[in-house]
Amino acid sequence: MSRQLKLGLNLGYWQRHPEDHTQTVLAAEQLGYDSVFTAEAYGSDAFTPLAWYAARTSRIRLGTAVAQLSARTPAATAMHALTLDALSGGRMILGVGASGPQVVEGWYGVPFPKPLARTREYLDIVRQVWRREAPVTSQGPHYPLPFPGGAGLGKPLKSIVHPLRPDIPVYLGAEGPRNIALAAEIAQGWLPLFVDPSRIEALFGESLAGRPDGFEIAATVTTIVTDDLRAALDVAKIPLAFYIGGMGAKDRNFHLDLIGRLGYAEQARHVQDLFIEGRRDEAIRAVPDELADAISLLGPLGRVRERMALWRESPVTTLLVAGVHDEGVLRALKEAADA
Repeated sequence: MSRQLKLGLNLGYWQRHPEDHTQTVLAAEQLGYDSVFTAEAYGSDAFTPLAWYAARTSRIRLGTAVAQLSARTPAATAMHALTLDALSGGRMILGVGASGPQVVEGWYGVPFPKPLARTREYLDIVRQVWRREAPVTSQGPHYPLPFPGGAGLGKPLKSIVHPLRPDIPVYLGAEGPRNIALAAEIAQGWLPLFVDPSRIEALFGESLAGRPDGFEIAATVTTIVTDDLRAALDVAKIPLAFYIGGMGAKDRNFHLDLIGRLGYAEQARHVQDLFIEGRRDEAIRAVPDELADAISLLGPLGRVRERMALWRESPVTTLLVAGVHDEGVLRALKEAADA
Protein backbone atom coordinates (compact mmCIF):
# COMPACT_ATOMS: atom_id res chain seq x y z
CA MET A 1 0.00 0.00 0.00
CA SER A 2 1.25 3.48 -0.88
CA ARG A 3 2.16 5.57 2.16
CA GLN A 4 4.01 8.68 3.15
CA LEU A 5 7.79 8.51 3.36
CA LYS A 6 10.00 10.36 5.77
CA LEU A 7 12.93 12.14 4.17
CA GLY A 8 16.41 12.65 5.54
CA LEU A 9 19.84 13.63 4.27
CA ASN A 10 22.92 11.48 4.07
CA LEU A 11 25.90 13.80 3.75
CA GLY A 12 28.37 10.93 3.74
CA TYR A 13 32.02 11.52 4.55
CA TRP A 14 34.29 14.28 3.30
CA GLN A 15 35.79 13.87 -0.16
CA ARG A 16 39.34 15.26 -0.36
CA HIS A 17 38.52 18.56 1.36
CA PRO A 18 36.47 19.64 4.41
CA GLU A 19 32.77 19.98 3.62
CA ASP A 20 30.45 22.23 5.60
CA HIS A 21 26.85 21.58 4.55
CA THR A 22 25.24 23.79 7.18
CA GLN A 23 23.05 25.60 4.65
CA THR A 24 21.76 22.31 3.27
CA VAL A 25 20.96 21.05 6.76
CA LEU A 26 19.22 24.29 7.72
CA ALA A 27 17.12 24.17 4.55
CA ALA A 28 16.21 20.54 5.18
CA GLU A 29 15.16 21.27 8.74
CA GLN A 30 12.99 24.19 7.64
CA LEU A 31 11.34 21.98 5.01
CA GLY A 32 10.51 19.30 7.57
CA TYR A 33 13.13 16.68 6.79
CA ASP A 34 13.31 14.12 9.57
CA SER A 35 17.04 13.55 9.92
CA VAL A 36 20.57 14.19 8.74
CA PHE A 37 23.22 11.48 8.71
CA THR A 38 26.98 11.58 8.33
CA ALA A 39 29.48 8.81 7.64
CA GLU A 40 33.13 7.87 8.00
CA ALA A 41 35.57 5.71 6.05
CA TYR A 42 39.25 6.57 6.52
CA GLY A 43 39.28 10.37 6.60
CA SER A 44 36.69 12.54 8.32
CA ASP A 45 34.84 11.11 11.32
CA ALA A 46 31.08 10.78 11.65
CA PHE A 47 30.46 12.49 15.01
CA THR A 48 32.19 15.87 14.71
CA PRO A 49 30.13 17.15 11.75
CA LEU A 50 26.95 16.13 13.58
CA ALA A 51 27.99 18.21 16.57
CA TRP A 52 28.57 21.13 14.19
CA TYR A 53 25.10 20.78 12.69
CA ALA A 54 23.47 20.13 16.06
CA ALA A 55 24.65 23.52 17.29
CA ARG A 56 22.94 25.22 14.35
CA THR A 57 19.62 23.36 14.35
CA SER A 58 16.84 22.60 16.80
CA ARG A 59 14.59 19.83 15.44
CA ILE A 60 16.23 17.64 12.81
CA ARG A 61 17.48 14.30 14.13
CA LEU A 62 21.19 13.53 13.94
CA GLY A 63 22.51 10.13 12.86
CA THR A 64 25.69 8.31 11.96
CA ALA A 65 25.46 6.12 8.84
CA VAL A 66 27.68 4.61 9.91
CA ALA A 67 30.17 4.92 12.74
CA GLN A 68 32.65 2.07 12.38
CA LEU A 69 32.84 -0.34 15.31
CA SER A 70 36.60 -0.68 15.15
CA ALA A 71 37.20 3.08 15.20
CA ARG A 72 36.35 3.24 18.90
CA THR A 73 35.86 0.99 21.87
CA PRO A 74 32.22 0.41 22.81
CA ALA A 75 32.55 2.71 25.80
CA ALA A 76 34.01 5.50 23.65
CA THR A 77 31.15 5.20 21.14
CA ALA A 78 28.63 5.27 23.99
CA MET A 79 30.31 8.44 25.32
CA HIS A 80 30.18 10.14 21.91
CA ALA A 81 26.52 9.29 21.48
CA LEU A 82 25.32 10.25 24.96
CA THR A 83 27.24 13.54 24.80
CA LEU A 84 25.80 14.53 21.44
CA ASP A 85 22.34 13.33 22.46
CA ALA A 86 22.42 15.55 25.54
CA LEU A 87 23.74 18.63 23.74
CA SER A 88 21.16 18.25 20.96
CA GLY A 89 18.19 17.74 23.26
CA GLY A 90 17.69 14.06 22.50
CA ARG A 91 18.13 14.01 18.71
CA MET A 92 20.85 11.38 18.33
CA ILE A 93 20.57 8.17 16.29
CA LEU A 94 23.59 5.90 16.60
CA GLY A 95 24.15 4.07 13.35
CA VAL A 96 27.00 1.57 13.55
CA GLY A 97 28.55 -0.99 11.25
CA ALA A 98 31.39 -3.47 11.20
CA SER A 99 33.01 -2.09 7.99
CA GLY A 100 35.32 -4.66 6.37
CA PRO A 101 38.67 -6.31 7.03
CA GLN A 102 40.55 -4.09 4.59
CA VAL A 103 39.68 -0.91 6.50
CA VAL A 104 39.61 -2.44 9.96
CA GLU A 105 42.97 -4.18 9.70
CA GLY A 106 44.60 -1.76 7.27
CA TRP A 107 43.48 1.54 8.81
CA TYR A 108 42.67 0.84 12.45
CA GLY A 109 45.26 -1.89 12.90
CA VAL A 110 42.98 -4.31 14.72
CA PRO A 111 41.67 -7.75 13.71
CA PHE A 112 38.32 -8.39 12.04
CA PRO A 113 36.88 -11.48 13.75
CA LYS A 114 33.26 -12.64 13.81
CA PRO A 115 31.48 -9.38 12.90
CA LEU A 116 28.02 -10.54 14.04
CA ALA A 117 29.10 -11.74 17.47
CA ARG A 118 31.30 -8.68 17.86
CA THR A 119 28.43 -6.33 16.98
CA ARG A 120 26.15 -8.00 19.53
CA GLU A 121 28.77 -7.71 22.27
CA TYR A 122 29.60 -4.11 21.29
CA LEU A 123 26.00 -2.93 21.54
CA ASP A 124 25.48 -4.70 24.84
CA ILE A 125 28.29 -2.62 26.35
CA VAL A 126 27.06 0.59 24.72
CA ARG A 127 23.61 0.08 26.22
CA GLN A 128 25.02 -0.78 29.62
CA VAL A 129 26.76 2.61 29.59
CA TRP A 130 23.53 4.41 28.68
CA ARG A 131 21.30 2.56 31.12
CA ARG A 132 23.69 3.22 33.98
CA GLU A 133 22.10 0.47 36.06
CA ALA A 134 25.40 -0.94 37.30
CA PRO A 135 29.14 -0.69 36.61
CA VAL A 136 29.82 -1.85 33.06
CA THR A 137 31.20 -5.36 32.65
CA SER A 138 31.57 -7.78 29.79
CA GLN A 139 32.80 -11.36 29.63
CA GLY A 140 34.13 -10.83 26.14
CA PRO A 141 35.68 -12.41 24.19
CA HIS A 142 35.97 -9.35 21.93
CA TYR A 143 35.62 -6.49 24.43
CA PRO A 144 36.22 -7.91 27.92
CA LEU A 145 35.66 -5.41 30.71
CA PRO A 146 37.59 -4.96 32.92
CA PHE A 147 40.52 -5.85 30.69
CA PRO A 148 41.97 -9.18 31.87
CA GLY A 149 45.59 -8.19 31.79
CA GLY A 150 47.74 -5.09 31.69
CA ALA A 151 48.41 -3.60 35.11
CA GLY A 152 45.72 -5.80 36.65
CA LEU A 153 44.13 -2.74 38.24
CA GLY A 154 41.07 -2.29 36.04
CA LYS A 155 37.70 -2.20 37.78
CA PRO A 156 34.11 -1.92 36.55
CA LEU A 157 32.98 1.69 36.20
CA LYS A 158 29.67 3.45 35.77
CA SER A 159 29.27 6.56 33.64
CA ILE A 160 29.74 9.73 35.64
CA VAL A 161 27.13 11.39 33.44
CA HIS A 162 23.45 10.52 33.66
CA PRO A 163 22.48 10.24 29.96
CA LEU A 164 19.56 12.33 28.76
CA ARG A 165 18.10 9.15 27.28
CA PRO A 166 19.06 5.63 28.38
CA ASP A 167 17.69 4.19 25.13
CA ILE A 168 19.24 6.17 22.26
CA PRO A 169 18.06 4.54 19.01
CA VAL A 170 20.58 2.24 17.37
CA TYR A 171 20.51 1.42 13.66
CA LEU A 172 22.77 -1.17 12.05
CA GLY A 173 24.45 -0.80 8.71
CA ALA A 174 24.07 -4.28 7.22
CA GLU A 175 24.27 -5.84 3.77
CA GLY A 176 24.11 -9.62 4.22
CA PRO A 177 21.00 -11.57 5.28
CA ARG A 178 22.44 -12.64 8.64
CA ASN A 179 23.56 -9.11 9.49
CA ILE A 180 20.14 -7.74 8.52
CA ALA A 181 18.48 -10.35 10.73
CA LEU A 182 20.74 -9.21 13.56
CA ALA A 183 19.58 -5.62 13.03
CA ALA A 184 15.95 -6.77 13.21
CA GLU A 185 16.73 -8.61 16.44
CA ILE A 186 18.84 -6.15 18.47
CA ALA A 187 18.47 -2.71 16.86
CA GLN A 188 15.78 -0.12 16.25
CA GLY A 189 16.61 0.27 12.59
CA TRP A 190 18.49 -0.90 9.51
CA LEU A 191 20.66 1.30 7.29
CA PRO A 192 20.79 -0.39 3.88
CA LEU A 193 23.18 0.64 1.13
CA PHE A 194 22.54 -0.04 -2.56
CA VAL A 195 19.04 -1.42 -2.19
CA ASP A 196 16.43 -1.96 -4.90
CA PRO A 197 13.06 -1.11 -3.30
CA SER A 198 11.20 -3.56 -5.52
CA ARG A 199 13.35 -6.46 -4.28
CA ILE A 200 13.67 -5.85 -0.54
CA GLU A 201 10.91 -8.26 0.41
CA ALA A 202 12.14 -10.97 -1.96
CA LEU A 203 15.76 -10.73 -0.88
CA PHE A 204 15.50 -9.80 2.78
CA GLY A 205 11.92 -10.44 3.86
CA GLU A 206 12.93 -13.51 5.84
CA SER A 207 15.74 -11.60 7.59
CA LEU A 208 13.36 -8.79 8.49
CA ALA A 209 10.51 -11.03 9.60
CA GLY A 210 11.32 -10.69 13.28
CA ARG A 211 11.60 -6.92 13.35
CA PRO A 212 9.57 -5.19 16.07
CA ASP A 213 6.85 -2.61 15.58
CA GLY A 214 8.34 0.79 14.81
CA PHE A 215 11.48 -0.68 13.26
CA GLU A 216 13.02 1.86 10.90
CA ILE A 217 14.56 1.19 7.51
CA ALA A 218 16.48 4.28 6.46
CA ALA A 219 17.86 3.75 2.97
CA THR A 220 20.54 5.96 1.45
CA VAL A 221 19.57 6.83 -2.12
CA THR A 222 21.71 8.72 -4.61
CA THR A 223 19.38 11.42 -5.93
CA ILE A 224 20.07 13.50 -9.04
CA VAL A 225 17.27 15.67 -10.41
CA THR A 226 18.09 16.71 -13.98
CA ASP A 227 16.60 16.61 -17.46
CA ASP A 228 19.68 14.69 -18.61
CA LEU A 229 19.05 11.12 -17.47
CA ARG A 230 22.18 9.88 -19.22
CA ALA A 231 24.36 12.29 -17.26
CA ALA A 232 22.63 11.32 -14.02
CA LEU A 233 23.27 7.63 -14.65
CA ASP A 234 26.93 8.32 -15.34
CA VAL A 235 27.31 10.14 -12.03
CA ALA A 236 25.37 7.51 -10.07
CA LYS A 237 27.73 4.83 -11.36
CA ILE A 238 30.81 6.44 -9.81
CA PRO A 239 30.24 5.41 -6.16
CA LEU A 240 29.01 2.00 -7.29
CA ALA A 241 32.25 1.33 -9.16
CA PHE A 242 34.28 2.54 -6.20
CA TYR A 243 32.52 0.31 -3.68
CA ILE A 244 32.50 -2.72 -5.97
CA GLY A 245 36.11 -2.33 -6.99
CA GLY A 246 37.87 -0.40 -4.26
CA MET A 247 36.14 -1.00 -0.94
CA GLY A 248 37.21 -4.57 -0.32
CA ALA A 249 39.64 -7.27 -1.43
CA LYS A 250 39.19 -9.20 -4.66
CA ASP A 251 38.01 -12.33 -2.89
CA ARG A 252 36.24 -10.69 0.07
CA ASN A 253 34.08 -7.70 -0.73
CA PHE A 254 30.70 -7.36 0.99
CA HIS A 255 29.53 -4.73 -1.50
CA LEU A 256 30.34 -7.00 -4.42
CA ASP A 257 28.34 -9.76 -2.74
CA LEU A 258 25.38 -7.44 -2.31
CA ILE A 259 25.38 -6.44 -5.96
CA GLY A 260 25.46 -10.14 -6.80
CA ARG A 261 22.32 -10.71 -4.72
CA LEU A 262 20.63 -7.97 -6.73
CA GLY A 263 21.23 -10.04 -9.86
CA TYR A 264 24.41 -8.49 -11.26
CA ALA A 265 27.13 -10.85 -10.05
CA GLU A 266 28.87 -11.31 -13.40
CA GLN A 267 28.77 -7.61 -14.24
CA ALA A 268 30.01 -6.67 -10.76
CA ARG A 269 32.97 -9.01 -11.05
CA HIS A 270 33.88 -7.37 -14.36
CA VAL A 271 33.65 -3.92 -12.75
CA GLN A 272 35.91 -5.11 -9.94
CA ASP A 273 38.50 -6.51 -12.35
CA LEU A 274 38.64 -3.25 -14.29
CA PHE A 275 38.92 -1.19 -11.12
CA ILE A 276 41.71 -3.32 -9.68
CA GLU A 277 43.58 -3.07 -12.98
CA GLY A 278 43.49 0.72 -12.65
CA ARG A 279 41.00 1.15 -15.51
CA ARG A 280 38.61 3.16 -13.40
CA ASP A 281 36.81 5.04 -16.14
CA GLU A 282 36.06 1.74 -17.82
CA ALA A 283 34.91 0.30 -14.51
CA ILE A 284 32.43 3.14 -14.07
CA ARG A 285 31.08 2.67 -17.60
CA ALA A 286 30.75 -1.08 -16.99
CA VAL A 287 28.29 -0.60 -14.12
CA PRO A 288 24.92 -1.57 -15.63
CA ASP A 289 22.54 1.31 -16.23
CA GLU A 290 19.69 -0.81 -14.87
CA LEU A 291 21.50 -1.31 -11.56
CA ALA A 292 22.34 2.37 -11.08
CA ASP A 293 18.77 3.34 -11.92
CA ALA A 294 17.12 0.73 -9.68
CA ILE A 295 18.89 1.83 -6.50
CA SER A 296 18.78 5.59 -7.15
CA LEU A 297 16.38 8.43 -7.92
CA LEU A 298 17.51 9.91 -11.23
CA GLY A 299 16.24 12.14 -14.01
CA PRO A 300 13.57 14.82 -14.41
CA LEU A 301 11.47 15.65 -11.38
CA GLY A 302 8.40 13.96 -12.82
CA ARG A 303 10.32 10.71 -13.24
CA VAL A 304 11.74 10.99 -9.73
CA ARG A 305 8.22 11.44 -8.34
CA GLU A 306 7.02 8.36 -10.20
CA ARG A 307 9.92 6.23 -9.01
CA MET A 308 9.53 7.44 -5.45
CA ALA A 309 6.33 5.38 -5.41
CA LEU A 310 8.51 2.25 -5.48
CA TRP A 311 10.08 3.29 -2.21
CA ARG A 312 6.75 4.26 -0.69
CA GLU A 313 5.41 0.77 -1.47
CA SER A 314 8.48 -0.95 -0.01
CA PRO A 315 9.31 -1.56 3.68
CA VAL A 316 11.58 1.50 3.66
CA THR A 317 10.43 4.13 6.18
CA THR A 318 12.94 6.91 5.42
CA LEU A 319 14.74 7.92 2.25
CA LEU A 320 18.15 9.37 3.06
CA VAL A 321 18.75 11.61 0.07
CA ALA A 322 22.40 11.69 -0.97
CA GLY A 323 23.93 14.27 -3.27
CA VAL A 324 21.30 17.03 -3.12
CA HIS A 325 22.21 20.49 -1.80
CA ASP A 326 19.88 22.74 -3.79
CA GLU A 327 17.03 24.07 -1.66
CA GLY A 328 14.59 24.03 -4.54
CA VAL A 329 15.26 20.35 -5.22
CA LEU A 330 15.00 19.54 -1.51
CA ARG A 331 11.60 21.25 -1.47
CA ALA A 332 10.40 19.39 -4.55
CA LEU A 333 11.47 16.07 -3.10
CA LYS A 334 9.65 16.81 0.16
CA GLU A 335 6.48 17.73 -1.71
CA ALA A 336 6.73 14.50 -3.70
CA ALA A 337 7.26 12.42 -0.57
CA ASP A 338 4.27 14.06 1.13
CA ALA A 339 1.95 13.67 -1.86
